[in-house]
Amino acid sequence: MINWSCALQSSVSDIEVDKKSFEVPTLLQVPGSENGVQVGILSRFAYQIKDSDEKLVVATTRLETMLADTAVAVNPQDIRYSHLVGKQLVHPFDKSRLIPIIADSFVDMEFGTGAVKITPGHDPVDYEVGRRHGLPIIEILNDDGTLHKDIPDFGGLGRFQVRRKLKDTLSNLGLYCGDTGQSTVLPICSRSGDIIEPRLKEQWFLDCQNMAQLAMQAVESGQLNLVPKNNEIIWWEWLTKSQDWCLSRQLWWGHRIPVYTCNKSKETTCAMNEEEAKVKLKSASVYQDDDVLDTWFSSSLLPFSVLGWPQKTLDLEQYFPQQLMETGQDILFFWVSRMVMLSLELTGRLPFHKVLLHGMVRDAHGRKMSKSLGNVIDPLDVIKGTTLQNLEKRLEEGNLNPKEIDTARLGLHQDFPNGIAQCGADALRFTLCSLNAKNVDINFDVTNVESKLRFCNKIWQSFKFIFSKLPSDFKPLNTLELYGKEDGTDLWILSKLSIMVQLCETHFATHNFHLVTAALQQFWYQELCDVYLESVKPVFQSDDVQWQEAIQQILFLCAETFVLAAAPFMPFLCEELYQRLPSRDVGKAESVCIAEYPKPDKFHWSNDSVHTSMEQCLEIIHYIQKLRKDFNIMGTKSKAYLQTDNSVYNELLTLHKPCLLSLSKSGDIRVIKPSDQVTEMCTEVYVNPELKVKVELKGTSVDLTQELDRLQKKKENQEQDKKELNEKLDKFLRKNKGDSQKAIHLKNKIAALDKDVYKLDQMIQALQGNYQR
Repeated sequence: MINWSCALQSSVSDIEVDKKSFEVPTLLQVPGSENGVQVGILSRFAYQIKDSDEKLVVATTRLETMLADTAVAVNPQDIRYSHLVGKQLVHPFDKSRLIPIIADSFVDMEFGTGAVKITPGHDPVDYEVGRRHGLPIIEILNDDGTLHKDIPDFGGLGRFQVRRKLKDTLSNLGLYCGDTGQSTVLPICSRSGDIIEPRLKEQWFLDCQNMAQLAMQAVESGQLNLVPKNNEIIWWEWLTKSQDWCLSRQLWWGHRIPVYTCNKSKETTCAMNEEEAKVKLKSASVYQDDDVLDTWFSSSLLPFSVLGWPQKTLDLEQYFPQQLMETGQDILFFWVSRMVMLSLELTGRLPFHKVLLHGMVRDAHGRKMSKSLGNVIDPLDVIKGTTLQNLEKRLEEGNLNPKEIDTARLGLHQDFPNGIAQCGADALRFTLCSLNAKNVDINFDVTNVESKLRFCNKIWQSFKFIFSKLPSDFKPLNTLELYGKEDGTDLWILSKLSIMVQLCETHFATHNFHLVTAALQQFWYQELCDVYLESVKPVFQSDDVQWQEAIQQILFLCAETFVLAAAPFMPFLCEELYQRLPSRDVGKAESVCIAEYPKPDKFHWSNDSVHTSMEQCLEIIHYIQKLRKDFNIMGTKSKAYLQTDNSVYNELLTLHKPCLLSLSKSGDIRVIKPSDQVTEMCTEVYVNPELKVKVELKGTSVDLTQELDRLQKKKENQEQDKKELNEKLDKFLRKNKGDSQKAIHLKNKIAALDKDVYKLDQMIQALQGNYQR
């Protein structure tokens, strides 16, 4: 029994059949039916029991199939019908056909009337029941969905026309007992939107039992690894219940089935071509089967057929089997398992040793991409960009019905009101790889691609800065050696570079590409651009040539390593930048795509102590910037003081002073004792219990009296808001609503106000200290 699409007039594979649920009666638009088809209806009708006035009522959602009924089944435990088992029913449209009442435990006594009509020729479950009870099989459908012409009153009519006519005819005979809404699941052809008909039809099948066993053994023995590992459960479930595979298709695309038949004897054989078939059949006249192979069968030959199989080619010997197969989790059975089965059967070897499975790519809202929703994203639109008008035009050129077009157009206006921006292939690829491919669902948002495009632009601009700092005669060292002029920030960026290379190596090995992209973005964006490039600018404005040369070598190493590491994700951008990089004495690869990927053993700069000192440095910078922003002195180069007894901060200042000065926008930074007095007017904040940061209020037009008044009023307002919120919270708690979302929201707002009041207190105290002085 196969899946048959009357619209395509072809069998279709299981993966091309969508299971759609209908909870209430629904008018479904189906190809060939102008007025649509009412689905989700459970119809009841009665069979007359032979030689009796009694009738047996059955229920069905496919009324037209009653013309092919060959039995009615009841549960052997159902006392309502136990006296009828073994009796016969008279078919109302074929008096000569007597329908037996049989007992079978598969019948659900609670569903419908508890009596189930059995149609072995048009239902897979009924077919199995028919086999158990030796029932005859009646077929009533033609390939196009019409009924056989020899069926009285209904021959030649479409299946859904027959459904409507049967209802009227049975009503006239007094046998129709009404209908009710019934939740139902229908098989829908994903290509045509047609309702699939299960049909018994002569087709070519492949016996998969032995092949499935070998495929299961390959995973069980560890010869074949599935990543993520939880996909092994699906592997067992599918292959354990593996059935014969229908290979025939009636649509003429794909490989024609290589079966030939002798015109005279009708004997068949498989052959490479007609001439071979004639030899095998010992006949001068043969013809080839009209059907074509299922596309999944042809594509399952891919791992070895593209390498010249069945001939023993050099490519087959060199490249087969492969190491890794990457594909979607949804086709684990339909493609991956079949590649494995056919490869083991035809070559005796696995086609690959590891399978990496990604999840279903969905839209930004987590919905499955669907033409009818208008949320299908064409990668080319993301790469090249497109307008909302073009997206709408494409909808109208499709095969959607007017209602679906309206729904899809609404979705387009909500998600892409300004169309889709041109982002390029690199930004799209980097975005997709930055999502966790191993998740069952992968939500894709175009705004993320726009963000990654900005990252690409950041890379380009930062490379322009780096190139501007390399002299025209710059010659990179074959192996970086320290000049001895490097400070702690230089050593820190080398350490971070080493960590990035190590993370790339680790996460590539475990196929966690999203963690590789995270490591690349962390290094380039947040460590190199935001910190290091800013910290070295003052060095290039100084007269220290040796330090400049040391930094130039570090910048080149960072740039070259990053380009090599990022090339798999951004091949176009990285190729362009790679070609612009100065060449080493040792030969430079012709292209970034064939250059050696960075290896951790060549990057030995990792240093934990310099990480610790740099983290402290960045924390101090954060507090200085915060104070400068609070008092609107961002545009001045005022002094900063680190007030502490801890000598660690003296060492820190020595290690990272250029970085501290540059990133905090300070004119000077000094370490002072807690007992030391600062003559300048300052604001201050505690970084930690051991360290207080003071920032000179130089260059500001702060009027201490006015500023204190302003801050006091702001603090009073904040405290009043806090008091009102506490009163509201008390009311909720008295009403035992402490766990309500509103109460939690109030608590969060009160906590935020506490922080604001604390900050204002610090600012007020700092100004009061200056005022008193």
